[in-house]
Amino acid sequence: MGLVFFGTSQFAAEVVHALADGPWRPALVVSRPDARQGRGRTLAPPPAAEAAQTLGLPLLQPENVNDAATAAAVAAATGDEGAVVLCAFGALITAPLLDGPPIYNIHPSLLPRWRGAAPIERAIQAGDDETGVSIMRLVEALDAGPVYAQRAIPLSPEDDYGSTAARLLPLAVELLKDVLDQRPAATPQPPAGVTYAEKITAADRTISLDDDPALVARTVRALRPHIGARLLLPDGTFLGVDDARVSDNGTLELLTVRPPGGRSMPYEDYVRGHGPVTPAR
Repeated sequence: MGLVFFGTSQFAAEVVHALADGPWRPALVVSRPDARQGRGRTLAPPPAAEAAQTLGLPLLQPENVNDAATAAAVAAATGDEGAVVLCAFGALITAPLLDGPPIYNIHPSLLPRWRGAAPIERAIQAGDDETGVSIMRLVEALDAGPVYAQRAIPLSPEDDYGSTAARLLPLAVELLKDVLDQRPAATPQPPAGVTYAEKITAADRTISLDDDPALVARTVRALRPHIGARLLLPDGTFLGVDDARVSDNGTLELLTVRPPGGRSMPYEDYVRGHGPVTPAR
């Protein structure tokens, strides 16, 4: 039995590593093409592709994931009793792949809540009390397929993206293995309770001292440590915000910041050198 794994993100890369030592070791990893990253714009593979290379797994990075050649490679790798899994791939899957056997999609939310690209971030930002993992069948509509398995975890006021993703990863791998071993029937998602986790944009990263302090503090946690929140300074540069909280009197308290081009430091140290931050107008 062969497993074909479609994935791109760091979360997907961690799933690849978790599967590599077991019976569902991927026979083929399909990821996005290499892209230029960082300030130096160096061409580099996405995290899941890098994981495949590290583990010595066959890797395919098609320019068009929905072409006939990719579908043929997937069919050859899965065989008669294999499976296709997708996790944070970042591109729309259509025919001919959707016309084949079920594609098991790992989605880190309690569907139908937070369909879309940034479910962990949006759950934290919204102040949800819980989140979780759903294993669903991939369909043409965005994250709307029937669910094979789902499990929840609580979210605390201290959780950020990093801590939440770390707790969701073993849960996702466990649920996926159970689904692949047992092949349960899927249950359609209820029509009520659908929300969408839109992709994080540059505007989403930019917080304001005029916004609701609780929302700003949650946004900082939701984007830490992988994206990072930031404040627009009066001179047009950005001050990174690594940690913030709501004070006892209900105002926003900056705790850790990153000056433009600099390293993280306590906000009180930043103030000594630059003065307190004021909203850009």
